[in-house]
Amino acid sequence: MKRIFFLFAFVFSLNAFSQVEDAWFFIKDKPNSATFLANPLTMLSQQALDRRNKVGVSLDEKDVPIDKSYLADIKAVPNLILLGKSKWLNAVHVQAEKNVIETAFPKLQFLERVEFANKNRNGLSQKSTKKGKANHYNKFTEIKADFNYGNAHNQIKMLKGEILHKQGLTGKNAIIAILDGGFPNVDTLAGFKRLRDNNQILGGYNFADRNTNFYTRDRHGTHVLSTIGGYIENQFVGTAPDAKFYLFITEITETETVLEETLWVEAAERADSLGVDVINSSLGYTTFDNPNHDYTYADMDGKTTFISRGAEIAASRGILVVTSAGNSGNDSWKYISAPADAVSVISVGAVDSNGQIVGFSSYGPTSDNRIKPEVLAKGGVTSIINYLSGNVVTASGTSFSSPIMAGLIACLNENQSFLLKSINKSKNTNNFNDYLKMAVYESADRFANPTPQHGFGIPNFEDALNLYIGSTGAVANYNAENLMVYPNPTQDVFKIEGLLLENNNIIIYSSIGKEVYKTVLNSSNEINISFLKSGIYILKIQNQNQQKTIKLIKN
Repeated sequence: MKRIFFLFAFVFSLNAFSQVEDAWFFIKDKPNSATFLANPLTMLSQQALDRRNKVGVSLDEKDVPIDKSYLADIKAVPNLILLGKSKWLNAVHVQAEKNVIETAFPKLQFLERVEFANKNRNGLSQKSTKKGKANHYNKFTEIKADFNYGNAHNQIKMLKGEILHKQGLTGKNAIIAILDGGFPNVDTLAGFKRLRDNNQILGGYNFADRNTNFYTRDRHGTHVLSTIGGYIENQFVGTAPDAKFYLFITEITETETVLEETLWVEAAERADSLGVDVINSSLGYTTFDNPNHDYTYADMDGKTTFISRGAEIAASRGILVVTSAGNSGNDSWKYISAPADAVSVISVGAVDSNGQIVGFSSYGPTSDNRIKPEVLAKGGVTSIINYLSGNVVTASGTSFSSPIMAGLIACLNENQSFLLKSINKSKNTNNFNDYLKMAVYESADRFANPTPQHGFGIPNFEDALNLYIGSTGAVANYNAENLMVYPNPTQDVFKIEGLLLENNNIIIYSSIGKEVYKTVLNSSNEINISFLKSGIYILKIQNQNQQKTIKLIKN
């Protein structure tokens, strides 16, 4: 009966597609930008402003809400429905017949352009690539094993996450938003009691139904949350057990439409406004109920899909965005999905308990030839807390490798407060999160030799912690504005120029923070490291209370 219903609904919806179009209206300007930017608390919470300040991200016009008068004019268009909006992209998602949209566009003079979800309506030629089958009914398929996997030790230890926990980095100062399909029974299951008792669930929203009931809909979000924040004494610990959470439903599992992309961006904007540090999204989009909306591999360039554009802006606001690479490795469409293709998103593939890649883990690179996924975590036979029984069971998918990674990213991110005490932020023009991401990538076991399915490989968070501490020294306060280290990479000898002070101490550390060489810079400003093995090192230059730290590569 259910299959018959789906078939009927699909036939009916195909007929509807010939009548109704989805499109985004992009607006030219934000007339009241100056007023909002002068009063930031009208746009963002103090928590959000504190996070922006911490990571070195300034406010700009993207943070300003869409002008209310423009929204009113769009809503007033007869026979047109406004389904969603994005202040970041200054766009609204509308639905109407094609002629209604095309008639309204020139009359609304504040509009810059219209983008139809059906690219043929935009006069764009479809690019010829491999395409996958519509997959929304099994997007959240979980492959369960016959036995209960009694704890999460393997999936944490594989990444050396226990090293972070032993150092007190358990996520206690981090806020994580999970964008997913639903969170049933999180408010009652014993595996989430610790979260509830410690007030670690800060709130959430159901964007799919436009209401505040987020303990509903699909089980998938409950399982995802368990890998980060679940806790059963002596049986199960998530990767960031002390983190705080916002739970957002953006996925409408009964259908697969481009509206879900808009809802995702709305949720990311809400997360930003609340001061969230990390977003986990175990969602991805390539095909839709309306085949005219399907993406091609060429669209996986990080800047074509609405959701990937939104994800990129989320990262630019100082949020660490972590997403699953996808489960299409064995399909005709084997590639990553959106928003995993976004440049600044951390995309995560899947390995098994032995660290071997699992076949379903989606491939990169992006269509513009960037490495994706960047990293891997356990996604084959992963330990989770079941949404009905509350027992520890196993399931598979990059849906779980992503949150496992996101939890440890949040733990590593806790170290920012310590690092920033010695940073001269006025001279730091980078988003501070860039240093964290590079530390994670460089710690991975295939960093020097990435592959289309492995990316940089499995990170080692013990190494990442030391690399992160070292790399942030590159923006430390030091009177060496024009300091140069060259050649870098080097075979044996490198030279340091630009130092104005005498008696500079030179210390070289291995990638895990072990001191391997120490000297005082001589008059030639040359250092010979021919005795060191090939690899990545941390070069620290010290003089009195000042220091500068640079990554050094020995070939």
